[in-house]
Amino acid sequence: MDVSVQAQILNLLKDLQDELNLTMLFISHDLPVIRQMCDRIGVMRKGQLLEVAPTEQLFTDPQHEYSRHLISLMPEFKGMSTEGLQPA
Repeated sequence: MDVSVQAQILNLLKDLQDELNLTMLFISHDLPVIRQMCDRIGVMRKGQLLEVAPTEQLFTDPQHEYSRHLISLMPEFKGMSTEGLQPA
């Protein structure tokens, strides 16, 4: 699915979650999307649950070696300009 359709669906899910106070199980390999959508994350490998943590804690201080490895694979955008992206 293209990025704009994906964003619309994710926004709809987030709105429904907020409006109806829903709990959702969101399964994905897309770490940036997981970070945006989830309050808590469970990291699995080969069907085994390795770590469960609040989202920001997992991304900033992963405890399991496999979690650290996954986080290390995410692209970093340090030093990129945000000029033109800030609301006026």
